[in-house]
Amino acid sequence: MEYTILNNGVKMPLLGLGVMEIENGAAGEQVILDALNAGYRMIDTATVYFNEETVGAAIKKSGIPREELFITSKFWAQDAGYENTKKAFQLSLDKLGLDYLDMYLVHVPFGDYYGSWRAMEELYEAGKIRAIGVCNFYPARLADLCMNVKIKPAVCQVEMHPFYQQGAAIENMKNFGVQPEAWSPLAHGRFNIFSNEVLTEIGAKYGKSVSQVVIRWNIQRGVAVIPKSVKKARIEENFNVWDFTLTDEDMKKIAQLDMGHTEAEDPTALETAIGANQWKIHD
Repeated sequence: MEYTILNNGVKMPLLGLGVMEIENGAAGEQVILDALNAGYRMIDTATVYFNEETVGAAIKKSGIPREELFITSKFWAQDAGYENTKKAFQLSLDKLGLDYLDMYLVHVPFGDYYGSWRAMEELYEAGKIRAIGVCNFYPARLADLCMNVKIKPAVCQVEMHPFYQQGAAIENMKNFGVQPEAWSPLAHGRFNIFSNEVLTEIGAKYGKSVSQVVIRWNIQRGVAVIPKSVKKARIEENFNVWDFTLTDEDMKKIAQLDMGHTEAEDPTALETAIGANQWKIHD
């Protein structure tokens, strides 16, 4: 396992399991246990994934010491604002059955997230969160937040894969001392990624799959990654990326795949802002 040191000195794994769309209950619990047994120590969940209880149950059942784990959750737009975020945080903590979170993120840059940030700073200073950060903040929003808060985000989590490499966003994050983290690092299987000729040829050189090549590529760019799978074999495969290194030539070939835009939901789009504010996840 490789780690990064965040801007507040906290050590974070560069590879974790994303649990979006992993169901609540026994099946989802087994997925998380499979990941922990394979060596994963970072789990990324969110209020809007509706599976925090399952993550907590798997953590408890695993028997792994709490200090060895790095657990992240996020609050949704409905819970933006100082008081709302404090309540949402405590609810997440209760569902997870934990005393603290390693990282808590603003999930989307909508609503009163400045009020939320004040609440997060207080929770951080009280020792309830080890690091605070953001998700889906494009460069202008991230820069504005960094320049107007007491505690800068430690992490910014955005869509990032070979077809949407986010070079300018990464540069902006580094300028502000923010660690980049990739959601959808395997592009949700779009763009025929698993049969892409460039990626398959690179993988063949090392006896590695396309998934392993892509995960390794992001890690070598200094980007943390949280691939998601529910299949034990794929979960184990995605973690087995520590025994090879891509060459500069490999990295340049992958760089040429960049399309420069997303085909997923664009956080800068008008309809995204309207939809995020309208979607209510609780009463």
